This record gives sequence, structure tokens and C-alpha cells, in this order.
Amino acid sequence: MTVQDSTTLLDGVLVRLRAMIADGELAAGAPVREREMCELLSVSRTPLREALKVLAAERLLELRPNRGAIVLGLTERDVRDMFEVMEALEATAGRLACERASDADIAEIQALHWQMHAHYLRAELEPYFRLNQAIHARIVDATGNAVLQSNYAALAARIRNARYLANRWSRERWDEAMREHGLILDALIARDGARLSEILAGHLRGKGAAVLEHLQAPIPAEAGTRSAAAA
Repeated sequence: MTVQDSTTLLDGVLVRLRAMIADGELAAGAPVREREMCELLSVSRTPLREALKVLAAERLLELRPNRGAIVLGLTERDVRDMFEVMEALEATAGRLACERASDADIAEIQALHWQMHAHYLRAELEPYFRLNQAIHARIVDATGNAVLQSNYAALAARIRNARYLANRWSRERWDEAMREHGLILDALIARDGARLSEILAGHLRGKGAAVLEHLQAPIPAEAGTRSAAAA
């Protein structure tokens, strides 16, 4: 196997494991059993163990001597710390994207926005949420700043599942998030970096508050997809 093949395999394992953690398939406190995971992902132990090391560095997992890997949960302190950094990263990304994004970049983000809006109108939470996250990531990618991109991706993966669950029982929060995304798109199209930076910072503060509320109180049993929201 070439170095490129090894890197591609590792990236694939990382994508799968991050998604399993983010979607709750691997819940907080759950052990990652190497034999089972190798069979599930159809890989040997070498790329799996390399992936576990990366995820441990991202604080998605904890590697415990003689006990293997354990999925880490989120504390209120984790949420506050991460959203403070994410707010700064997205605010910076908004300013830089307005300076550096190509017209094609902006057109792609606009297309994603309208696809997301269609799912919002139909109260389809999961596809809405996927497109929502894609828009934020695409704005970050449009900066062309690799350091910004990698740091944002690591934090976004860590907080993704909590962000999804935090807002699904508040239709009002979903309505507000959709309104904010309209403002985000308008500022990006106008290439108003200062305005976009300000909007994204406020948007992230709202997300952080929603996640903290979720950690502090259980989701009502009667809450469903139609009352859902995703920031």
C-alpha cells in the first residue's frame, strides 16, 4: 500500500468515526471495541488505531491504558470554551470569505441556502441540518485558510451532535436560525465582511446558548421533527 493509499484509508476511517460520534451511534461513555470496529469499517487495526489517535487529539475520544478508547461527553465548560473559539473562527471566516470568495463560491453557498430553506418549509430537520452545516463549512473553506479550516472542522465535529439535539424541540429557535441565515447570505453576496462577521458571531452565540440549555434540561418527550430547529 502506498503512502497516498494509507492516507486515503485513514481519512475514510476518520470520516466514518466522526459521523458515528456526531450522530450518537457511538454515545458518550461508549467504548470503541477495535475488533468490532475493524469488521464494521472493513479495515485492519493499523488505520483504526491511527484514527483513534487523531480523534483523541481532537478530544472526541479518550485513550485509556489497557482499556482502549472511550467516547467523551460534553460538559458545560466544554461547550462554553468551544463556542467562544468557534465564534471567533466563524467571525474571522466571514470577513475573509467576503474578501477572498470567488463568485462561484458565493453562488454555491446561495444554492445550498435555498435547498436548506426548502427543507425548513417542509419541517425536514435532518436534511436541513446537513445543509446548514455545509453552508458554515463552505464559508470557512472560501477563506482559503488551511489553519482556520482544520481548527473549525475539529470543533464542529466535537459539537455537532449536541447542536443538533439542542434545538430540535424549539420551533422558535429554528425560525430565528433561518432568519439569521438569510442575513448571512445577504451580507456574503454584498461582500460586507464587517457585517457578516458580526452576524456570524451573534449566530454562534445563539447556538452556544441553545446547546447549554440542552445540557441543562432534558428534551420534552412530545417534541418532534415538526417542532424541530437546527442552528
